[in-house]
Amino acid sequence: MDQPDPGTGSSFPALIRKKRDGEKLLDEEIRHFVWAVTRGGLQEGQMGAMLMAIRLRGMDPDETLTLTREMALSGRVLEWPDSWQRLLVDKHSTGGVGDKVSLPLAPALAACGCKVPMISGRGLGHTGGTLDKLESVLGFNVSQSPKQMRSILEQVGCCIVGQSEDLVPADKVLYGLRDVTATVDSLPLITASILSKKAAEKVSALVLDVKFGSAALYTSLDSARTLAQSLVSVGNRLGICTVAMLSRMDGPLGQRIGHSLEVLEALQCLEGRGPADLHHLVTTLGGSVLWQCGEAGSVGQGAARIAATLADGSALGKFQAMLQAQGVEAGVAQALCTGTEEQRYQVLGRTRAQEELPTAQDGTVQRVEALPIAQVLHELGAGRTQKGQPINHHVGAELLVMVGQRVAKGSPWVRIHYDTPELSNDQRRTLQGALVLAGSEPFTPSCKVAEIILPQGSRSLEELTGEQGLESSQALLCSA
Repeated sequence: MDQPDPGTGSSFPALIRKKRDGEKLLDEEIRHFVWAVTRGGLQEGQMGAMLMAIRLRGMDPDETLTLTREMALSGRVLEWPDSWQRLLVDKHSTGGVGDKVSLPLAPALAACGCKVPMISGRGLGHTGGTLDKLESVLGFNVSQSPKQMRSILEQVGCCIVGQSEDLVPADKVLYGLRDVTATVDSLPLITASILSKKAAEKVSALVLDVKFGSAALYTSLDSARTLAQSLVSVGNRLGICTVAMLSRMDGPLGQRIGHSLEVLEALQCLEGRGPADLHHLVTTLGGSVLWQCGEAGSVGQGAARIAATLADGSALGKFQAMLQAQGVEAGVAQALCTGTEEQRYQVLGRTRAQEELPTAQDGTVQRVEALPIAQVLHELGAGRTQKGQPINHHVGAELLVMVGQRVAKGSPWVRIHYDTPELSNDQRRTLQGALVLAGSEPFTPSCKVAEIILPQGSRSLEELTGEQGLESSQALLCSA
């Protein structure tokens, strides 16, 4: 990144003051700010002050677009063969409990002919990280150079890697500061952070899974919708065909939470089985990507293609090939992908203790709160409170009941996997509070996807999903 002409930029205190007072920053001023962040030309206090000014005063769509573009250009931009361009795709989730969608989705898309250079992150706080899940598999290497990524995409069609030092370095600096300056929830900063990495990947299509609910960054549907609209608008202005889906994150996704346990559940999904909510989200998000890159006439048609790769074993074959291409021994990858669940446990390992908690009364499961479960698992060693902290990949929880199911008093509803520390009585009480029962009749729960945010000028929702005559977007998405 070349240094901007010093004559075009204001002094940094003046830039901070300008944004503090609610004025719009010029393109060259934003460029100058990002250059200084990347090259160390700003004091940490100045960067924190600018982040807070942006958090309090916001940025308009043009400013957000410029910030995103300049952050993407702050380091290396990946280059791919021209013949791949239309098929370069990715997915991003804003995070949640039990969200292991990337593990089956990337190989399923590869099995459909896409190229998926997925750059993922680690968990912090109660949200798990895709890289941490994959590192529960012995030998899996998330550090791959651009040259290695290209080789893996040529061989397999997908890779899941961490962010390298020279890719969007401005984001690495600002991301770390956002956590300690209480600016994590800033709409333009979130938008720029997510999309700058996707722009640097040079993907042509992107689907975003924007979570809302008690265990999500944005708890309300309205606030999540605002973020999704910002992401879709800026993504498409960057030249990336971008669609966002709003999905619920009050209860966990799937039935297993915790790194190695989520790998086991992802393998079930890759075999065409496992929890219905996970299967639906994987096929719907994947179906959208296939529609976006022109490989399907609708999300419904694309979802059917994704489901077929899960049913016929082709997605599982891609996952096994990706494991080997990223450092897992062939015998380990084969045992994990073709073995029984017990053989898979032998590969991944398990905790020394498991404990099942009983239901306190008869009733129908109204919901299972994700946040208290995640917080207890975090205390038991599944999460980290600071960057680089080691975690226990085997700690986790298995839900033994489903929302809408009738349960009897004393029947087990959750199995906790733990090592040291022991499960305490306080933690047991917290976990028991996560199960919400009522005297109603059994019911079918709502699907995870609530809404879809499309680019302006795109086709109608009915055309997108491939269904006609349904009354609501929820019904359309549930049918996709």
